[in-house]
Amino acid sequence: MKTNLSSQITLTRIPTRYYRPENAYELSVLTRFEKIPTSIYESADEGSVTIAKQIAAEIRKKQAEGKKFVLALPGGRSPQSVFKELIRLHKKEDLSFKNVIVFNVYEFYPLVSEANSNIAFLKDALLDHVDIDPANIYTPDGFMSKDATSEFCSQYENQIIEAGGLDYILLGVGHAGNIGFNAPGSTPSLRTRLVLLDNDARKEAANTFKSIENVPASVITMGMSTILAAKNIILMAWGENKSQLIYETVEGKVSDTFPATFLQTVVPKARVAIDLSAASQLTRISRPWLVTSCEWDNKLIRRAIVWLCQLTGKPILKLTNKDYSEHGLGELLALYGSAYNVNIKIFNDIQHTITGWPGGKPNADDSNRPERANPYPKRVIIFSPHPDDDVISMGGTFRRLCDQKHDVHVAYQTSGNIAVGDDEVIRYCEYLRDVCAKYAPGSNPVAEKAEDILYYLRNEKVEGVPEHKDVLFMKGTIRREEARAGARHSGITRDDHIHFLDLPFYETGLVKKNDISEKDKDIIKKFIEDIKPHQIFVAGDLADPHGTHKVCLDAILAAIDEMKDDAWMKECRIWMYRGAWAEWEMDHIEMAVPISPEELRLKRIAILKHQSQAESAPFLGDDERLFWQRAEDRNRATADLYRDLGLAAYEAIEAFVQYIPLR
Repeated sequence: MKTNLSSQITLTRIPTRYYRPENAYELSVLTRFEKIPTSIYESADEGSVTIAKQIAAEIRKKQAEGKKFVLALPGGRSPQSVFKELIRLHKKEDLSFKNVIVFNVYEFYPLVSEANSNIAFLKDALLDHVDIDPANIYTPDGFMSKDATSEFCSQYENQIIEAGGLDYILLGVGHAGNIGFNAPGSTPSLRTRLVLLDNDARKEAANTFKSIENVPASVITMGMSTILAAKNIILMAWGENKSQLIYETVEGKVSDTFPATFLQTVVPKARVAIDLSAASQLTRISRPWLVTSCEWDNKLIRRAIVWLCQLTGKPILKLTNKDYSEHGLGELLALYGSAYNVNIKIFNDIQHTITGWPGGKPNADDSNRPERANPYPKRVIIFSPHPDDDVISMGGTFRRLCDQKHDVHVAYQTSGNIAVGDDEVIRYCEYLRDVCAKYAPGSNPVAEKAEDILYYLRNEKVEGVPEHKDVLFMKGTIRREEARAGARHSGITRDDHIHFLDLPFYETGLVKKNDISEKDKDIIKKFIEDIKPHQIFVAGDLADPHGTHKVCLDAILAAIDEMKDDAWMKECRIWMYRGAWAEWEMDHIEMAVPISPEELRLKRIAILKHQSQAESAPFLGDDERLFWQRAEDRNRATADLYRDLGLAAYEAIEAFVQYIPLR
């Protein structure tokens, strides 16, 4: 079973020389806008393994010298794959941690339970799985009295000094360019201190604590001075959601409004390690024509023209030879002879992505259409990682497929139970209790179970402990019925076309999920084989390399990989959609489905069927907009981009990219 095929999806063929230059001269040319040494890896796994091996080499070097190795570790998702490789090196290659001293980069304060503490995360993710001496683990105390915090911070700095200083620090980068919890406004002179969390920082931490209300008011964090004094500093970032942050960190100006840029002041001991997705905004990857000669293909040309249109404020067909020459695109004039030739090529290319028939238009010439005319109608599977991704991400296309009489199945891959708040369960249990009292008074096992759940939630629940199985059932049932309502509203009329796969990796009762397994893949594979679809729609969010969407995508791609040589699968097209946060970039879009104002209104209603997620969902992220607002803004922005390029003006557009199984 291939468990990580999503990381091998290359939307744009990026020449290897852009991220692995052949020599020092080529490196200096490509990276002339970059102010921190930056290593780009093809995947997060490759980068993580490299970092872990570097750490292991440093540990062993210190062991040979009879010295301690002082390592500072953060929380968050970025270091998780590094930790996994360090554990593997410990268990399989005899890497000992007996000479390692670990300092926790930050800790939330005040804590009411150790379950959500950063040190608990570090222990669970790494420290409890290696032979480190517990006495060598240093962390801020999230339970200390408020009067003790100032003195503790001074002592923490002294402990670092007494240990010989930090040999190595791993860092991630936050939404505002923060490293550790050094938010905008932090200066290079600040040391370990207590920091009050602003609203944005609390939102970023909400995933750890399940809701923003549970996030502590402050955090004890190493300061910029402490971090910059480390002998080796590695900032890691994986996934597209980090790409703009990496661009600002590596190519931006040093400023306290973006603390990560202070790493530019301590080069070469500060380095950046990223995957190709996180590198996507760097000049050498995103706009290579500004630093080197290019290997032009249709996608790169399209990206360059869209960039030029946005830079000049002109639609495609109004670009001139002068526009190309003045902005580093003279190579295209040499290749095509004139601006007009390039313009008309790209205009037609983008025009051909637009279709009102996402399942293919019957009895029509499909030579310039993104989807085949035949067979018609098609059997279609829409995979939805959570019970609402289908309507949030492609609700207009979902309805269009049903309206055009295709045989549409929707498959919800996970229950989404942890995203339901306890208040929702309490409301439904009280409703259930009242119904039983009215229609089945007296002793009733259903009413008794409802009372048991209510008592548990109000009196016995402990944070950080796996959710009670009855509560999980209730939460899963709430989301299941909301999903049914949304699917029916979108046009599915048969209940046997609404499927709940409940993939096992998700059912832990905790925010932390298990890794993908053969069981997950086999459930997906059997489902696809039973239907033998002509079209499959999947969530193609590649932004978060550790998120549920990626695991769900990997399960689908692993199943498809085992069926790709079957005759019927060779005739099946796989389309990737994106979630509520971002749309496919214009250079990648291969199918664009216009949505009318009325269809957009109906899509909103389908999203609002998911009442438990409307406002109180714990994983809304740091975006104030509700899911339906995000979706509409995203779809309208895509339509506006098409209009600005000189194409037809639509109310909204949903976009898709085709996935071709790897050979």
